[in-house]
Amino acid sequence: MGFSEAEILSWFATYAYQPNLVYFAIVALMIASSFGLPVPEEVTLVGTGIVCYIGSRPDLYPPPYPGAPVVQVEVAATVALAAVFLSDYVVFSLGRFFGHRLVKTSFFKRNQDTFDKVKSWVDRYGMWAAGIFRFTPGLRFPGHLSCGMLGLRPSRFFLVDGAAALISVPTQVVLVAKFGEHILGTLQQFKIVLFSVIGLFLVFFIVKKLIQKRKDAALRNTGTGHSVEP
Repeated sequence: MGFSEAEILSWFATYAYQPNLVYFAIVALMIASSFGLPVPEEVTLVGTGIVCYIGSRPDLYPPPYPGAPVVQVEVAATVALAAVFLSDYVVFSLGRFFGHRLVKTSFFKRNQDTFDKVKSWVDRYGMWAAGIFRFTPGLRFPGHLSCGMLGLRPSRFFLVDGAAALISVPTQVVLVAKFGEHILGTLQQFKIVLFSVIGLFLVFFIVKKLIQKRKDAALRNTGTGHSVEP
């Protein structure tokens, strides 16, 4: 898919009149995102809003046949909200009931630093950490998992995560569906900015790894030097 507005619209228009497929895709993508897979939740929500916008403008984007069903913004927003919250609660429940086993897995050990950071947030903010994790893409999965592992009450997680999801999820779909024309007009500029940010992040990540590698090598050399001293 190209980056021009016309190409973006053409791609999304193929799904604007396939509501069942779109609703199914929303659920699948939201579950994948909640479980930490590289499927950005925000991209799914914006894409859903664009599809809803196209379906609401048959004068600009004619349906394949008269009376073709369209993706309804109210239904799409509700499906997205339900999929997000239920997925979050499943992750929380996995931590709550199987946390003692998960800490022994290689996945947990590989991400020990992340889980340590998440634990410090839960210790500091209590139940409000669940809301912080909802708004922090990279920490959603380990955050919600840790909330369950660390004994946060289900009712409190339900309240905080549910409120955060209610604020963030349907509003993105509705806003894009309502102001799609203006948003689509700036997508190309947004992509340029996005790729620039990603490029800077990659440079920062590489430099950080190189610095850490040098520090580790220096520590090993220091340790070796001490070991041979009389």
